Amino acid sequence: MAKNESNSDSQGTISRRDMLKTAGVGGIGVLIGASGLGGLMSITESKASSTGAKEVVSYYGKHQAGITTKTQNNVYFIALDVTTSKKEDLVKLFKEWTLAAALMSEGKPVGELSSNEFLPPKDTGEAAGLSASNLTITFGVGPSLFVKDNQDRFGLKQKQPKELADLPKFPLDALEEEWSGGDLCIQACADDLQVAFHAVRNLIRIARGKAILKWAQPGFQRTKHADAKEGTPRNLFGFKDGTVNPDVKNENQVNEQVWVQPGDGPNWLAGGSYLVVRRIQMFIEVWDRTNLKEQEATFGRYRDSGAALGQKDEFEKLDLKHKHANGSYSIPGDSHTRLSHGNGSEQILRRAFSYSNGMDPKTGSFDAGLLFLCFQRTPSKQFIPIQKRLSEMDKLNEYTSHRGSAMFACLPGTKQGGFIGETLFN
Repeated sequence: MAKNESNSDSQGTISRRDMLKTAGVGGIGVLIGASGLGGLMSITESKASSTGAKEVVSYYGKHQAGITTKTQNNVYFIALDVTTSKKEDLVKLFKEWTLAAALMSEGKPVGELSSNEFLPPKDTGEAAGLSASNLTITFGVGPSLFVKDNQDRFGLKQKQPKELADLPKFPLDALEEEWSGGDLCIQACADDLQVAFHAVRNLIRIARGKAILKWAQPGFQRTKHADAKEGTPRNLFGFKDGTVNPDVKNENQVNEQVWVQPGDGPNWLAGGSYLVVRRIQMFIEVWDRTNLKEQEATFGRYRDSGAALGQKDEFEKLDLKHKHANGSYSIPGDSHTRLSHGNGSEQILRRAFSYSNGMDPKTGSFDAGLLFLCFQRTPSKQFIPIQKRLSEMDKLNEYTSHRGSAMFACLPGTKQGGFIGETLFN
């Protein structure tokens, strides 16, 4: 986000100030340990060439990044409410967002530094000198953007897909308005949380006068540095989460399970995907007092390996017919794994992150849990039947509470010269 600069004087030397500019924030330690200028320059250049390009995920493409992209270490998710009543304002906003998102995805600021020091900078600056950190920015629109209080807000009512509707209220839901709904959403994922926050902060700034923040939730998973093997992340209950997912490298699978296809509904969404968001509070103090055997029976998996009960490998096909010697199923009928799987016909692409918001003032315990994000082609045939089973029978319900819920249609991707949302707004 800060460009490397180097200036030579007439003698071919570089000043200390220019040398620090070249090194950047991450290069100061190299400067201290370098034996000379040549060592500093070669190390700095090597670092930039070896990591910089690898940490950039292109913003442009047929589909938005951040859906089938390899899951990053952090997420900063926000929902917004639109305050303008003019469609042209929305179009302008999405055009500005597209340009800003493309720049930040490359590790660049959203605008050049003004020469007028009496004006606020265009970019907020906290990501200056940081890499792009595999930043992806994904935009979605909620059902309330189309119709709210029975009003066709922007003349888009006829374009609202049937699938884009508020989720039904499931048994045991304890939803709170402060964590639910929204006209728009932005999912910023990155391997550095400051980079992700910088992205949403600047996009909200651009939206001033057109949209306001409704709710926000940062999330995390184990970092790639902490887990060199990059195995399946564990949730805050200590169990591997997300073992069963469509193969994002299999085009047929993602077309069948993730991407909206032409003819599924209004064609403006073809190439996009439906995002379901659930903010699930975990009662971790209660869980921590539960014995291991009970924990494993609740999930239907061994905590250590992630394998289903009665099986040996995490990714082994589930054997739902396997029984103990006493005739009971190895994977209990009310376990999370069995109920999530069902008959295997319903699949969703999970991109869940843990969250911790400090203390819950109502209980004095941790406010921590799971920011459950999942993408799919048809929510009525994928997430909704899965969640209906879970909400009615899942033993895990004893240890969790669903506090937030939202549905968004994540727009198709765009190419340079276009903008996110152009298929909807044009």
